[in-house]
Amino acid sequence: MPRQKKSSSPGGSQRQLRVGETVRHAVAEILSQGEVHDPDLEGHIITVPEVRMSPDLKLATIYVMPLGGRDTDTVISALERNKKFLRGEIAHRVNLKFAPDIRFRVDERFDEAERIEKLLRTPAVQRDLAPDSDDE
Repeated sequence: MPRQKKSSSPGGSQRQLRVGETVRHAVAEILSQGEVHDPDLEGHIITVPEVRMSPDLKLATIYVMPLGGRDTDTVISALERNKKFLRGEIAHRVNLKFAPDIRFRVDERFDEAERIEKLLRTPAVQRDLAPDSDDE
């Protein structure tokens, strides 16, 4: 009877995390060196904060964010157009049995962090966070 192992870590198994980080470094290097020749990508500095791999390592979801959060749809469509080139470059730089299929998503964590920051700066929250002078 085969064992079913559930991954307790949010990003997957240790192997998924390691391969995802390797792919992230490869994609970040490709983008930072300007190897993707697309007019929509020129002039954009793109951050690659995370890559999530599927359990079989055949699909890589690459989260990207252009600097300043502008033109995200344009950048994602440009990356989708150059997916074949990027997949080939990843295959050359990362030693895997199969080159993973790649898909691009906008990283929403920056927006979520900004929302939380704004919430923490509201007067109601500041009042609750202020030390009480009558506790002494």
